[in-house]
Parts: sequence; structure tokens; C-alpha cells
Amino acid sequence: MSTPPIERTPLWRRPAFRALIIQALLLAGLVALIAMMIGNALTNLEARGITTGFAFLGERSGFSIPQTLIDYSGDSSYARTFVVGLLNTLLVSALGIIAATLIGFAVGIARLSPNWLLARLAAAFVEIFRNIPLLVQILFWYFAVLQALPSPRQSLSLFEAFFLNVRGLIVPAPVPEPGFGLTQLAVLVAVVAVVVLGRYAKRLQQRTGKALPVYWLGAGLIIGLPLVVFLASGMPLGWETPALKGFNFAGGVTIIPELMALWLALSIYTASFIAEIVRSGIQSVPKGQVEASRAIGLPGNITLRKVVIPQAMRVIVPQLTSQYLNLIKNSSLATAIGYPDLVAVFAGTSLNQTGQAIEIIAMTMAVYLTISLVVSALMNVYNARTLLKER
Repeated sequence: MSTPPIERTPLWRRPAFRALIIQALLLAGLVALIAMMIGNALTNLEARGITTGFAFLGERSGFSIPQTLIDYSGDSSYARTFVVGLLNTLLVSALGIIAATLIGFAVGIARLSPNWLLARLAAAFVEIFRNIPLLVQILFWYFAVLQALPSPRQSLSLFEAFFLNVRGLIVPAPVPEPGFGLTQLAVLVAVVAVVVLGRYAKRLQQRTGKALPVYWLGAGLIIGLPLVVFLASGMPLGWETPALKGFNFAGGVTIIPELMALWLALSIYTASFIAEIVRSGIQSVPKGQVEASRAIGLPGNITLRKVVIPQAMRVIVPQLTSQYLNLIKNSSLATAIGYPDLVAVFAGTSLNQTGQAIEIIAMTMAVYLTISLVVSALMNVYNARTLLKER
């Protein structure tokens, strides 16, 4: 008895083949669209006499920047302008992340406080600053608060060393003297010692159940060791005190009002979201964990620090990462008040002077993308360490 022939489905009727054809067509269309856009851009640039490439980075910028963390002048190149803007962006982002985290955790814990007044004040903080647009808050701190400060001659003074006026906060500048490097080395040694101490304390607790006062010992090392070395080396650190000369102060370090306004707005706005994240993370911890810690006589602060917060971090960290990324990207609103960040001095002034829009915008986008990916990677590593490990 002969076997009936197997019917073969035509190739064009197979779902996998059709899907492959559709994806190939979409990819070809996307490539054609990108090629058309690039060709159109090159044609328009050529028509306007604008050359492409990154040779402009070596040209003289010709403008000054009010805040620089490295040496810069109008004779510096656009490449140095890029570095100055990048460092200013990283500075306000780092300061904002630190302040927002501290304020957010404090307010989030306060929202769950049994103290009625404290809990209501924390709730008011969240509802007020979370629902006001960030740009409005930046303008408020800059124009309504910092620009209302007195002139340099009528500066608000603290100990005749710290001065606050409409031009910013002027503080004494440290002047390292020969031998100060030993103190810096002591700080590095103290940090390494604290890390080693923390790991030893963790292994000791797992092996014997005995807990060492790591926080107090670590604080003693961080403060005590550099202080002893500093005193033993003859206190090799001087201070340059600001002094009023004419219509402005000379000497010291000036923190410009644009930085203060942007830092305050970013920190408070982001902290209002972090506070809710912390509150939800703490409330996600089963109440049985708290009751068990109380049953064995643990104080409330130890319960919060050793039992509740470590478990809540599994919920807090992923959302915290998003807030950090939002803060970094929101720092680009600095252009509204003239803070010299990457967008203002490079994607703003430099672009207007050179006309190299494609290159400058591409570099700016690449910077924000890289920063975001690095922060996400670091937070993912920390998140992996906070996850529960199956035994």
C-alpha cells in the first residue's frame, strides 16, 4: 500500500516566512528613511556653507563661563567648554542625588511617625512640592528667594567668614600647605579600613551572632585617623577668608545663586517623590517582622534600621533608580536661570556660535545617555545585593 504524498504548504503562506519578510521590509524602510534624513541634512548644510565634523572643537570659544571647576577662559577651545559644562552638570546632579536621598528618606519615615504633627507636616511637604512643576520651583528659588537677598555691601554674615548676598554664598577657601598630603592619605586609609571592618563585622555576626558597633567605629576611623594625622603634621592647612573690596568680595569660594537655586529645586522636588517610595517600601514589609523584633526586645530605631529598612530596600531601589535618572535629566532645566551646565554652554552658546547643530546635539545626547546607563548599572548592582538569597 503506497503512502499518500505529504502536502507541502507554499512558502508564502508560512507564518514564519511572512513575518521574516515583513521585518525585512520594515528594516529596509527604516534604513531608507534614515538615509534620506541624513542626505537632506547634508544638502541643507552644504547650501548654507556649514561644514560637518568635529574640527570645531579645537577652535577658540571666545566667551566666559561664570562657574568652572577647571581652568577656563575665553581663549579656551570648544572642547574645554564641553568639559566645563559636563562637570557642572555632574556637580549639580551629584549634589541633588545626595540631598534628595537624605531628605526623601527622612520625610518618608516621618510620614509613618506616630507623632500626628510630624506625620502631617511630612504629608504636606510631599503634596506641596510634588504637585508644583519643577521649572516653577527653580524660578521661585532663584527670583523670589535668592535674587531678593541684599547687595554685597549689605551681605548677611556669619562669623565674618561666611557671606550671603545676591551674588551668591561666599565661603573661606582651603589652602593646602606642604604636608597636607599625609592627611589626604589618612582619609583614604580610613575609608579602606571602614570597608574591611564592615565585611569583618558581617562575617562575625553570621558566625557568632555578635554585632559590632560598625557605625560608631567607622565614624571614629573616618574622623579620628585623619584628625590625628592632621594635628601630628602641624595642621598644614590654611584658609583664605573672603573680604569686601569695592563692590564685591575678593578671595574665598563663591557658590553662585544659579547653582543654589537649581540644587534646592531639584533636591526638594525629587525628595517629595522619594519620600513616597520610602513610605511604600516600609509599608510593604510584613507587620509580623516588626512584631517579632519587638517581641525579642529590640528598640524602635534598631528595628527600623536592622529589620525594616533592609527588607524595604528591595522595593525602594528600583524606583529610586528612576528618580535619580529623572533628576539628572531634569538638571537640563538649568538654562531657565542661566546655570552653566552642558545644555546651556555647549548645546546653547557653542551651538549658536558654530552652527554645528548635529554634532553638538549628538554629543549632548550621548552624554546624558551614558550618564543614565552608568547610574542604572550601578543601581542594578546594588539592587542585586539587596535581593533575598535563597538558601
